[in-house]
Amino acid sequence: MEVLTIILQILLGITSLLLTLLILMHKGRGGGLSDMFGGGMSSGLSSSGVAERNLNRFTIILGVTWAVVIIALGLIMRITSVGDS
Repeated sequence: MEVLTIILQILLGITSLLLTLLILMHKGRGGGLSDMFGGGMSSGLSSSGVAERNLNRFTIILGVTWAVVIIALGLIMRITSVGDS
């Protein structure tokens, strides 16, 4: 059970970093923090529709994976804590 916990913790760290990077790669929709730091001025450099859709899909898949890993870690911790007492 410890090996599975370590694998899930490593996977959680990797997915957290990748999810942060993917979210930062999205273009700003306007009116938020991205406009404050100059994100709204780069409209000529925006990605194509296909690339943006693929980025959205990959971000959603990674977000679901991240959530599943967190739930799995929580269940494993709960099972091991019940077994200890």
